[in-house]
Order: sequence, then C-alpha cells, then structure tokens
Amino acid sequence: MKSLAFVITGLLFFFSASVNAQDGAQLYGQNCASCHGANLGGGNAASLVDGIWQFGAEDGYVFRNIKFGIAHLGMPSYEATLNDGEIRAIMSYIREAENKVGAQKPPIAKEIETLDYKIDVEIFAEGLEVPWAIDFIDENTALITERPGRLRVVENGSLLDEPVRNTPEVLNEGQGGLLDVAVDPDYNENGWIYLAYSHVLTSGYDGNRPPAMTRIVRGQIENNTWTDEEVLFEAPHETYRTTRHHYGCRIVFDPWGHLYFAIGDRGAGYQAQDFTLPNGKVHRIYKDGTIPDDNPFVDEEGAIPSLFSLGNRNIQGMAIHPQTGELWVTEHGPMGGDELNRIEWGKNYGWETITYGKNYNGTVITEVTHKPGMEQPNLYWRPSIAVCGLDFYRGDLFSKWKNKLLVGALKYEEVRLLQIEGDKVIHQEVIVKNQGRVRAVSTGPDGAIYVVLNKPGTVIKLVPKNE
Repeated sequence: MKSLAFVITGLLFFFSASVNAQDGAQLYGQNCASCHGANLGGGNAASLVDGIWQFGAEDGYVFRNIKFGIAHLGMPSYEATLNDGEIRAIMSYIREAENKVGAQKPPIAKEIETLDYKIDVEIFAEGLEVPWAIDFIDENTALITERPGRLRVVENGSLLDEPVRNTPEVLNEGQGGLLDVAVDPDYNENGWIYLAYSHVLTSGYDGNRPPAMTRIVRGQIENNTWTDEEVLFEAPHETYRTTRHHYGCRIVFDPWGHLYFAIGDRGAGYQAQDFTLPNGKVHRIYKDGTIPDDNPFVDEEGAIPSLFSLGNRNIQGMAIHPQTGELWVTEHGPMGGDELNRIEWGKNYGWETITYGKNYNGTVITEVTHKPGMEQPNLYWRPSIAVCGLDFYRGDLFSKWKNKLLVGALKYEEVRLLQIEGDKVIHQEVIVKNQGRVRAVSTGPDGAIYVVLNKPGTVIKLVPKNE
C-alpha cells in the first residue's frame, strides 16, 4: 500500500499541475485588467508589455509583487485570493504577451532630468559580464571587476580587450566571484590595488561541495599583469561555508589609514551575532592586513580580531563621509528591511534578532524590531529596493550634491540621492531609473558620477548638461 505521504505528494503535484494549466488570460482578466488594461497596455497602472518593470523585472520579483503587493503604491496583495500556481499562470500569460509584441527594455537614456540638473548620459564601458565594481587610478584609467573573475581596464575612454592577467582564481557560483576593487589612497606612492572575492577550499573535498568565504588581497598591476599579491584577510578555514550567497563585500579607506570591508552572513543569519565567526560583520584592518590594537573585540577570547561591528546581514555598499570620516553602509534585508546604517565601533546592528523584513516566502523572521543594545537603522526601505552600491558625492561638477549620498538599487533599478544632516536622512530623490540593475555608483576623479549596471553589463557616466 502506498504511504500517506506518497499519496499526499501525488495529490499536491496534480493540483499544482492543474492550476498551472488554467487559463492565465482569464485569471488576469479577473484580477489585473481593471488596473493594467485588458490588453496589458496600461490603464490606471503601468503597462506590462512595454519592457519596463519599475519594481523588479525578474520572475522572483514579479511573483512576490503579485503575492504580497506593494501597499504604499496601491498595489494590493493577492496572497489570500490566488494560490501560487494561479500567480504563475498569470505570469506566464504576461510573459507570452511580452513575447508576442516583442517587448524589450528601452535603450539607455541619453538625457536625465532631476530637480537640480539636466544630465547627459554617456556610455563609459559596455559588453561587460556582470560588472560589480569600479575604481579609478587616475582621471584616464579605471578598473572594473566582472564577477566571473576578470579585472578590466578602461584607458582614455576605451575598454581594453584583454583583462588583467594572473588575477586570483575566484569561485564563480551563485553570488560569488570577483567582487570589489579599490585603489589605495596613496597609489601614486605605493601602487597597491585591493580586491575582494569568494575564495574556495578545494583540498580534501573530493565529491563534496567545497566551502568558501570572502577573502581580501592586494597586489599591483605591471604590464597588464597582477603581481606581488599579499593576502590581507583570510578567515579561519573551519568558518568557511558551503552556501553560495551573501559574501558582502566592499572595501573603503578612512582618513586614519584603516581599511574596512564587510562579509555577508553567508545565509546563516544567526551567526551574525557570534564574534567567533567572520560572517555577518564589518571588519577593520590596516592596509597591510595588520589588526588595529583598538579594534572592539581584539581582547575577547576566541573573537575574530578584525571585527568592527556585529549583526549585519549582507552589506553591498560602503562609503566614508568626506567631512567626518564616518563609515556608512547599505545592507540588504530579506523581503523588506533594506537598511542604511552608520557603522560605529563595536556596535550591534541586530540581524537576525531584530529586523523590519520578512522571509522571501512571506513568513515571519521575528516580530521584534527593537532591542536594547542593538542599533536602529538610520533609514530602512520596506518593501526592499535591493540596495547596493554607495558613495558620497565628492566632486565639483554637481556642486548642489556635494557630500550627499548616492545609493544604488538592484531590484528597483535606481540611483537615489539622499541628503543627510547628522545621522538623519532628511530627503531622498530618485535621479536614475530603469537603466539597468544598479550594482555600484561612484564619484570619478573628474567629478562625473559613474553607475555600474547589470542587465545590461554597462557602466554609464553622468555629467551636467551644458546649458
């Protein structure tokens, strides 16, 4: 006799298949057409067949937007009225309609208008594969990382065909790969360049999934070849994890010679509270990899000595305030609860004991949003915009934006401009929208704003329009 579990599994499979086979057009007409139009071309709400998805184009984003809604914009939740199979049927109908009309994402805009400036948009580099970060050696030379493991050079406005040779081998799986690149503030004197990447342990793991962790190195580039590499941070190998997501990682330097980097929780949120583990934390070292004597946990038995803060889920943006030297970060929440945090010595930012987010399936992580000894974010986004790159504007071209914070968003395909007074965000404005998934944003030495996009793999350059 078949087991009860087997029967139930079969029934669930049959039910799911029958639901997926339902007429998505009918479900769309019953639930969506009144807002998005009977022909999907838009009514009171946006068109679904123009190639523009303002709140996430990927299937996972679209599914969650339908299921859980976007309440503050008037998009209702259908969790109580549609099952998952019915939502997927509607999505299939929309995707088929997109294909029929040949819906494509519009090309990158040549001009952008903001409250303060009209902006010319130039293509700085294109044809890149998952570009992740950009930094500048000088006004004529930029370095760009591609997550599969390539370090690319742009010289005098042209992307060199050949990547830098001999860069570290990376684990290009999931969210891992070659991540950040940072040029030493004293590059003209020492020539150092810093890389962050996912490092995998291979010895002794035959037949098993090898574990990995974020690693920090520095080296120099001579004749387009990576040389003189030094390992600055490598976590104890027993702390490496077999997951393939939440690596962090950005690298920044403060005015006092410290190097900060962040490692994500690696999918184990509870470990972000444990100072004997490297993940879910901000780290502080000197540029040669040595540990500052005044790091907050350096005297705690068993602690990772480089730790600077605890309870960080997955930091994707880091920036040093040009006037105060303070460290600010953007931190991915789960579904909701993206955070902007000013990181301070030894403080605990709560993950995953407190959060404003939920799991991606809608279940509750915790109802607790405040707890003594744990910091509140300076700003949080709910729903999540998938915050990413971060920089304070430090140039002269956009003088009205001096020292304002540039925040990138992957899901919402945005660059936001935040005005900060003390530790308060008093205003935010979207200055770039729907050009691509914003992975990084940076002030160039020429004062232009450089935005690293995924889908397309392009870097755009923003300059004020010459009136």
